[in-house]
Amino acid sequence: MKSPRTFTHVDTWVFDLDNTLYPHHVNLWQQVDARIGEFVCSWLNVTPEEARKLQKDYYRRFGTTMRGMMTLHGVRADDYLAYVHKIDHSPLEPNPALGEAIAKLPGRKLILTNGSVDHVDAVLARLGLATHFDAVFDIIAAGFEPKPAPQTYEKFLADHAVDPTRAAMFEDLARNLTVPHELGMTTVLVVPDGTQEVVREDWELEGRDAAHVDHVTDDLAGFLAKLSR
Repeated sequence: MKSPRTFTHVDTWVFDLDNTLYPHHVNLWQQVDARIGEFVCSWLNVTPEEARKLQKDYYRRFGTTMRGMMTLHGVRADDYLAYVHKIDHSPLEPNPALGEAIAKLPGRKLILTNGSVDHVDAVLARLGLATHFDAVFDIIAAGFEPKPAPQTYEKFLADHAVDPTRAAMFEDLARNLTVPHELGMTTVLVVPDGTQEVVREDWELEGRDAAHVDHVTDDLAGFLAKLSR
């Protein structure tokens, strides 16, 4: 059994946004999830139950429901993103401990997300983390090809001149760490802390024992603080 990769060589720190930079139990994604269902229901003129099935089928098959709706039903990305990210961000609270831990990491800090820059900006503002990141690579920068598509990571690495063998990736979905690990990145899976209920699909919470997951944490701020020490 191979030992997990370490962080001593890392000079670029790459973070997913949703359910990674804020706790799973905030269930902010649940709001987005509901808005996606409404969009699918309205666009396709199907029942909420049928919309839910299609939404989750597209999510698994295409990486995001949006990609499925674009590919199969001609949806415009701008319309979709504007609708599904119109949510209440007030459940998010400032996290100065996380900000301090991120600030102490040596090198660049980047965000790689299947969401939009507007959504990133709103989330970071609520968390008090807006000044801690050097750049954001969102679904628009990815040409609307979501993680875990290999070309999305490759474009991200090229656009930001990231050497994957000197980078670490933090994610809440194990499947989104497969390609980063293959490329040489140190991978960290961020999981719920187990103290409060989270609204997630079972498959979304799988993978903590996967070979492509180097580390697992339920406390990102604490994990990063130990690294910076």
